Amino acid sequence: MDKIIGTIEKGKPFFDALARNRYLKAIRDGFISAMPIVIFSSIFLLIAYVPNIWGYKWPTSIENILMKPYNYSMGILALVVSATTAKHFTDALNRDMPENNQLNFISVMIASMIGFLLLSSDAITTKNASGFGNALLGSKGLVTAFISAFIVGGIYKFFVSRNITIKLPEQVPPNISQTFKDVIPFSVAIVFFWLFDLIFRNIFGYCFAQGVINVFQPLFSAADGYIGLAIIYGAMSLFWFVGVHGPSIVEPAISAALLLGMSENLAAVQAGQHATHVLTLGAQYFVVCLGGTGATLVPCLMFAFLAKSKQLKAIGRASSIPVFFNVNEPFLFGAPMVLNPVFFVPFVLTPVFNIWLLKIFIDFLGMDGFIYTLPWTTPGPLGIILGCGIKVLPCIFLAAVLVLDFVMYYPFFRVYDAEKVEEEKEATNEVPADEEKVDVNGNILDSKKILVLCAGGGTSGLLANALAKGAKEKGIPLVTAAGSYGAHTDIMKDYDLVILAPQVASYYQDLKKDTDRLGIKSVACQGKQYIELTRNPLKALAFVFKVLEEDY
Repeated sequence: MDKIIGTIEKGKPFFDALARNRYLKAIRDGFISAMPIVIFSSIFLLIAYVPNIWGYKWPTSIENILMKPYNYSMGILALVVSATTAKHFTDALNRDMPENNQLNFISVMIASMIGFLLLSSDAITTKNASGFGNALLGSKGLVTAFISAFIVGGIYKFFVSRNITIKLPEQVPPNISQTFKDVIPFSVAIVFFWLFDLIFRNIFGYCFAQGVINVFQPLFSAADGYIGLAIIYGAMSLFWFVGVHGPSIVEPAISAALLLGMSENLAAVQAGQHATHVLTLGAQYFVVCLGGTGATLVPCLMFAFLAKSKQLKAIGRASSIPVFFNVNEPFLFGAPMVLNPVFFVPFVLTPVFNIWLLKIFIDFLGMDGFIYTLPWTTPGPLGIILGCGIKVLPCIFLAAVLVLDFVMYYPFFRVYDAEKVEEEKEATNEVPADEEKVDVNGNILDSKKILVLCAGGGTSGLLANALAKGAKEKGIPLVTAAGSYGAHTDIMKDYDLVILAPQVASYYQDLKKDTDRLGIKSVACQGKQYIELTRNPLKALAFVFKVLEEDY
């Protein structure tokens, strides 16, 4: 087992490079930026259709009122994502551009949206109204949205990096000068999409976005099968096991399929049909990642209530509340689960078996797949019941998946618990070494602003809270905040130090380019170190002090 893990770990630099890929990051960050739309719109779906379970249906006029916010948010998701992806892709391109010759992300966003509309919508004009056909502006158009963003970003970089722009005298105000600077790349991008659309429609008879769906539909169908699901979620867990944030690599490739599956499930339920798609965002959040990547809710509770080892019991009880809300980094690095040979098999296979069990319930027992998307921090058991529509079968499935996870993890848990008990017996006679003590200079930390970043904003909050608590104990006016990597580029200029949590530590080189340009500090934490800091507010304060002290 150690040899297998050693071999996998040798590939970590490659996995890190893959996670830093600017295209994958732009898709992931653009998708996350638009996530409020998905969550917001699902609230109205719950209100509109959950009463159907008990035989009550809203009058058509009321249903139309309830669905209007959904149609005007989820219905234009791809249009929004074309802009958010373009924004994050532009940020990545600008890291390699001179400081005095940056791409204008607002102009790129606008051009990307127009390009996307040209590729995916028809103008509709009737006697009473006019506008755009919106059939492909929602989740069905996501892949086209990504393509539009990348093409526009590439066109802008080509022209701006070669100074093929309209230059005005220095006396012209910068905002006006920037507008003329963007005219050439903007015009080339829009004309490109316009001509491409004309040619494509004349050849195939439908728009490019529909063509993308026709091409990718077989891949989406294959991904929804047993083998496809095993590859997707086995890889996600495997990446995390070696310390690389698996969703950062896997999600960009399946993000369109996740939302398309959910939308088609909803449409099926509304039409009185069976919702058959397994590959959905809800299934990933609450079935595959029940308690976080690796399906760690059940093993965490094992640590908390069944462990004989004092260390494991303490880790389980300290981590159980975050894990219950799908924030499992304290458990992953505290146990540890990451790179722990004992848990390699259940960590990688349990998520696969969970999603297979869901598919069995959908294919053979007639259970509907996930039709609602809830925030990823919703407790997993609640997410399963609400996401599938508060019915009997989801409750039975929940019980079955908890039993499955217990069976998968329990033998390995007993082995690890026994190992730790023996270690604790041997350690009772050892004299503990004195911990390093660091004096904190309040003058250096006075009114400093610290930003902690992780993948989704949950894990980063643990360290931000610990720092705030330590500063309060010492009477130091320190300002701390937590956020998600990818949504930080516009706010980090307001901070003195940016800290990366372990799950996004592979992005440190990109972050350092940004912070060096702004003249602020940055640092990345390792797993065990990060967990220690979240549990010890004064140690967290000392860590920040040592980083900031270097330039004092």
